[in-house]
This record gives sequence, structure tokens and C-alpha cells, in this order.
Amino acid sequence: MNENNTDIEVADFSGDRILFEDNHYIAINKNCGEIVQADKTGDESLVETVKQFIRERDGKPGRVFLEVTHRIDRPVSGVVLFAKTSKGLTRMNNLFQEGLITKKYWAIVKNQPPSESQTLVHYLLRDNKKNKSFVYNREVHGSKLAKLKYELVGRTQSYYLLVVDLITGRHHQIRAQLSKIGCTIRGDLKYGYPRSNPDGGIDLHSRIFAFTHPVSGVEVKIVAPPPKDTLWDEFLLLGLE
Repeated sequence: MNENNTDIEVADFSGDRILFEDNHYIAINKNCGEIVQADKTGDESLVETVKQFIRERDGKPGRVFLEVTHRIDRPVSGVVLFAKTSKGLTRMNNLFQEGLITKKYWAIVKNQPPSESQTLVHYLLRDNKKNKSFVYNREVHGSKLAKLKYELVGRTQSYYLLVVDLITGRHHQIRAQLSKIGCTIRGDLKYGYPRSNPDGGIDLHSRIFAFTHPVSGVEVKIVAPPPKDTLWDEFLLLGLE
């Protein structure tokens, strides 16, 4: 894409949308429906809108370096971290490879999980044509090991809130594994929820992204407020992190 494309609308990253920023990184609170990187839909990506925002804000006439360090699905909200320097990108990639990133998600589900807390271990097989991952209890050809931990931390009259600690990072992993145990995420039609949410998103939110800064050595903990919604607001009253 043309780095100097002035047709890209400059997004409003005021309020709580910029969660963290320094010389090497910027973390954005992604909205449901935004895509992190360009895909076959041709829709404008978050990485391009953030580039344009930085270009306008900082008065940069030339190329803005901004690269994706990780992705979350289009219908998911929450923390996305971008690298603003090549040094930052390389070092963050190393942290991911070494398993030194903490990522916690909030998930709202309709059904009570089988246990208050549990480590789920499955094998996921991605079907690119269907853009879906299928879950197996045993390894099958082409599958990848998937591990996460969940804890039941809140409930309303109709829904349950799970905190998910993502151990591996597989395609649609949280969505697929929770569906496997009968806890499909609210609004997730692809994995069996009966109704869509009004905004077309699903109630899966990237809540915490934590790491030791690979350049400064400072401990960084980024926390993203969930979408403005009465159900999320109800769970926020619990005072959870």
C-alpha cells in the first residue's frame, strides 16, 4: 500500500484507545470488526490507520515504520501491540518465540464450564477454506498442540465470565477450545453460538498483555477496557483485572 496515501481516514485514537506507547511500541485497544492486517476483504487495516495517525500526529512526511507483533481475530476486541522500530520488532518476536509474553483474555459464555478452573490441552487442525479450526483430543495429521488455562471469575443471571490464560497461540484457539467443552463464546456463530451480537463481534476481549520490555528492561503490563456494553459493564463492577 502507498505509504503516502492521503485517502486513508485518520482514526480517532483519543480516550482509552492508545493503551501504551514509547519509542519502540504502541498498543491499541482494538474494536470489534477491525482487522489488524490487510486481508482478502480489502478493508482498511488497523496497522494502516495507526500509521496514518502517527504520520499526522508527528508530522512525518516519509515512511512510518509500524509492524504487527501479533494478531487477534476480527470479531475480537482488546490489546494489539505494534512495533515502531525494527529493533523493537525483532526483540518482541524473540519474546514470543521464548514464551515470555503473558496474554490474558476475558470471555463471556452462556453455559457454565465443567470446572471452576482447568487447563485445556487439544490438537487444532486449521481449515483454510472454511477459516475455522477443528479440535481433536489426539494428534491428527497436520494438527498443532493447543494449550490454555481458564478460570471462572464471575456470573450474571444468564452468563459466565472466564479469564483465559493463552499458553499457545493457534488459529481461533480460544474460540475453538471453549466451544469444545460446551462453552461457546457469546455471539460466535462460527463456533456454534445460536445468535449474533448486535455489533457483529463476539464477547472475547484481549484484556492483558504483559512483558519485560526487551529494550529498557522495564516490566510492562497493558490492560484494555472492554467494549462499552451493558453486559461488559456488569462484569466490570466485579472489580476484576
